[in-house]
Amino acid sequence: MSLTPEATAAVLTQALPYIQRFSGATVVVKYGGSAMDRDHLAGFAADIVLMHSVGIRPVVVHGGGPQIGEMMGRLGLEPRFVDGLRVTDAETLDIARMVLVGRVNRDIVSAINVHGPIAVGVSGEDAGLIQARADNPELGYVGTVDSVNTTIIDRLLDENLIPVVSTIGADATGQALNINADTVAGILAGALGAAKAVFLTDVEGLYANPDDPSTLISATTTSELEAMIATGALVGGMIPKAEATVHAVRHGVASAHMVNGTTPHVLLLELFTDAGVGTMVCPDSDQEQETSP
Repeated sequence: MSLTPEATAAVLTQALPYIQRFSGATVVVKYGGSAMDRDHLAGFAADIVLMHSVGIRPVVVHGGGPQIGEMMGRLGLEPRFVDGLRVTDAETLDIARMVLVGRVNRDIVSAINVHGPIAVGVSGEDAGLIQARADNPELGYVGTVDSVNTTIIDRLLDENLIPVVSTIGADATGQALNINADTVAGILAGALGAAKAVFLTDVEGLYANPDDPSTLISATTTSELEAMIATGALVGGMIPKAEATVHAVRHGVASAHMVNGTTPHVLLLELFTDAGVGTMVCPDSDQEQETSP
């Protein structure tokens, strides 16, 4: 259904104060899950380009779980998870590295660059972006982030380019490690001083009851979310997402958002309209924000 000229003008007028507010600000967008299929990629890329065109500095951090799982299935391998994190042996690491860096990253960069030469693919291994360690034998070559060096991201942003980050990091010896993309997005958002961190997921947001979509939590605080994690109210892949939003907000990001990435133009709805979508995570009123790693 097309909008009338009057309705179109009203939408643009509603967007204006948000465009003014976020112009020049960094926004980290974690892109993953079902939103990454080809039916949604073109729309996502167009939204990122629109953000860039009005002066926002987007940084895309992507996962690729479904694509890694698909490749493992072709090779007759069965994925395993612990608390939402993929168990990664040497063979799985090779597959993850190939899929994330060589396929998914290139697809996103190409989709953005249809609109102009503005996206650059970056791996966490590049320029020491993500330094990590493997400290859980049960998970194998899965990295816990020790530090991030945002120099390469800062330079790309200063050149008015859009970094697209694949989340393969490295330890002190140069060993590649697979790192959860939600975790990286939360840490990068804090380290970059982002105004917002938006996590695109497969559901509308965070549910009080994971099996009941009517229990969507529209807004919560870091302490409330930490309590949900501690009591086991969250399961599977929602745990690293929740932990990532908490980290981002506790390290200076004004708000973090979990939204349904399959909703058309959900990024624009979140950034440029009065409509609240998904789950917003904000600081506690008396929260002292910590220093980013």
